[in-house]
Amino acid sequence: MYSEDDLEAAVAAGIVDRQTVERMRDFLARSQRTMLVDEEHFRLISGFNDIFVSIASILLLVALAWLGQAIPLGLADGPRPLGGLLVAIASWGLAEVFTARRRMALPSILLLAGFVGGLFEAAGALFASALDLHDNSATGTVVGALMLAGSAAVAAVGAYVHWRRFHVPITIAAGAGALVAVALGLLAAAVPDAPRHLALPAFVAGLCVFALAMRWDMSDPKRETRRSDIAFWLHLLAAPLIVHPVFAMMGLLDGGVGLAGAGIVVLLYVVLGLIALAIDRRALMVSALAYVLYALSVLFREFGALSLNIALTALVLGSALLLLSAYWTSVRGAVLALLPADLRARLPMATRTAPMAAQRT
Repeated sequence: MYSEDDLEAAVAAGIVDRQTVERMRDFLARSQRTMLVDEEHFRLISGFNDIFVSIASILLLVALAWLGQAIPLGLADGPRPLGGLLVAIASWGLAEVFTARRRMALPSILLLAGFVGGLFEAAGALFASALDLHDNSATGTVVGALMLAGSAAVAAVGAYVHWRRFHVPITIAAGAGALVAVALGLLAAAVPDAPRHLALPAFVAGLCVFALAMRWDMSDPKRETRRSDIAFWLHLLAAPLIVHPVFAMMGLLDGGVGLAGAGIVVLLYVVLGLIALAIDRRALMVSALAYVLYALSVLFREFGALSLNIALTALVLGSALLLLSAYWTSVRGAVLALLPADLRARLPMATRTAPMAAQRT
């Protein structure tokens, strides 16, 4: 399977002309009776070799982390930074082969996670070995929050350096997630009661990440460039940051939702679905799926279907989502028709009416 990056690389190399690629896109859109942009294509696996390399890489990185934790380096018992450092170094070295040269998607994602996660773990272990984290007082909470912020800052710098070298689309989301952790950690350290009230700041952070994702998305409404892939991962990060705090503030996570609360959850899910349709991203709907499943089960239970509430919930929601998926393009067209023309022009198109001439970057 060839990605949009591969097609644009073939055009740039003169193997095929752009008109041929555009005709192929038009043919696929007509034959599948759907818009290619609506499919949310992103490269994950190009062959079984991606899985093979990914499994081998995971085994190697896990072994290095294990061995690194077994070497004391003169530190007391507790977290040791060598394991994370070895994982980060090995991930970078493997990325030089499988990302920079071979351009393998799934291994590139895993190696990015290994590099950033390894730096985060190594920094956290180093801070933990130097600081007293056994203090349960307010001072200990502040120290722990600062340690989280510092470790996340190291991870964010690592993500930036990795992006400058390899340009893996998920790297922007990894860096954004690290910066969110820095902000929440600093807030928790500055405000004594913040750790118990982080839902609202997390929601605001989610909106900021969503705005960043929309900026990348709107720069490529035809979804022909790497910018669309970057936006996909940012939406995947923003969705739980937005959805989880909203339902947490409603008390849904405490299991105390009643009939009215369940109805509000379902209504919110409909709103999220309309937003997902407008921006042509399904991440918002997927992130809220667990919450709406719970809310619908409560509704069925309240109406007397106690023994079948879970089955009925799965039946109703699964059928609705499958129906929406089948008619996504036409439903989305109706939603877009309700939006202002200037906003509609910046969102992914609902119909394919003209040749696409944007260059893949």
